[in-house]
Amino acid sequence: MTKKQYLCNRIYIIIYNMDSKHLNRIKVVLAEKDKSNKWLAEQLGKDQATISKWVTNTTQPNLEMLLLIAKVLEVNVNELVRPLE
Repeated sequence: MTKKQYLCNRIYIIIYNMDSKHLNRIKVVLAEKDKSNKWLAEQLGKDQATISKWVTNTTQPNLEMLLLIAKVLEVNVNELVRPLE
């Protein structure tokens, strides 16, 4: 199993086992990095509305996109998902 597959599987398990609200911490990490939704949208080549849905936890990015977001924000992907309680 590659590192990417391992991370994808781990993230999937974490997200699958959580309730449907506030699954990701993208908004928090953007604030910590002093970055905007618009900036993230430009970096990812995505529409700002899509980023807004992710930031508000209305919808979730897929696992590959979550890995890309982590790379763009220069954080470990674990920082983007809410820890198990």
